Amino acid sequence: MHSFMQEDLIPYLYGEASVEQSNAIKTALETDWILKEKYEELVAAQRDLGSYRISPRKEAIDFILNYATKSIGEFSVKA
Repeated sequence: MHSFMQEDLIPYLYGEASVEQSNAIKTALETDWILKEKYEELVAAQRDLGSYRISPRKEAIDFILNYATKSIGEFSVKA
């Protein structure tokens, strides 16, 4: 029996684990209540993170655009 860690559950949660790894984790989740509890915490965290909408401040976007415009102007002069 393999002892899975929380780090093993993340690829499983996102469907990125191999078929063999997924099958082993699925089997372990049926019998290892501590692992199942950790998995359920990850599922809840994933669900909660999906509800957040993050966007940069307008000032940050303006700074990047000004920097890019300035850089393009300097590049054109050198070329």
